[in-house]
Amino acid sequence: MLAVRRALAFGAHPDDVELQAGGTLAAWAERGIHVELACFTAGEKGSADPATDPGELALVRRAEAEAAARALGAAVPVHFLGAVDGELEVTMALRLAVARLVRVVRPDVVLGHDPWRRSLLHPDHRAAGLLTVDGVVAARDPLYAPALAAEGLAAHRPHTVLLFGTDAPDELVEVTATIGAKLASLRAHASQISDHADLERRVRTWNAAIGAEAGLQYAEAFHTLDTRGR
Repeated sequence: MLAVRRALAFGAHPDDVELQAGGTLAAWAERGIHVELACFTAGEKGSADPATDPGELALVRRAEAEAAARALGAAVPVHFLGAVDGELEVTMALRLAVARLVRVVRPDVVLGHDPWRRSLLHPDHRAAGLLTVDGVVAARDPLYAPALAAEGLAAHRPHTVLLFGTDAPDELVEVTATIGAKLASLRAHASQISDHADLERRVRTWNAAIGAEAGLQYAEAFHTLDTRGR
């Protein structure tokens, strides 16, 4: 079991973290671990209706993200890093935004998208994963981000990065006791759901399949990066 007192999870869009790691974060929060969530974008393009106003949808999705965080037992407000949905790119400014948040929150474990997953279709997810791991390196090494040091933010090294949405899992977390909290957090993203029963069926089937080989009813899977030896 990972030694964790504080955790920080980055998603490209609202609901990414909840879908991939919601049960894990809820389990940690139940144990008294401090959990915070961050989104690179507000998911303002997340609609199939071309008449949708992205600015209005962004407000809706921000509120949904905070309701989802509460369902997991995570801290609010959720951190939004201000990138444009569908246009997320790996930039130094966003790398430093990740590093700044890591230095402020000072987590033991950071979670994010696995950018090296084969056949990862969504460019925002690839960029979010790279920004997360690049930002952790910038946060941990004191000479990499002098502007942050000038703000009084001392370097901080999380000991582990957990990458979700991976095809190279080496860490399973049982979420049998918190699958309900995970589903509640996903239901909070009401603007994205057309069929609640189908969502629950798919999530339960998916997390049951992950847990099956380890003899667990429900589990979530991650690829582990130990930052201390890299």
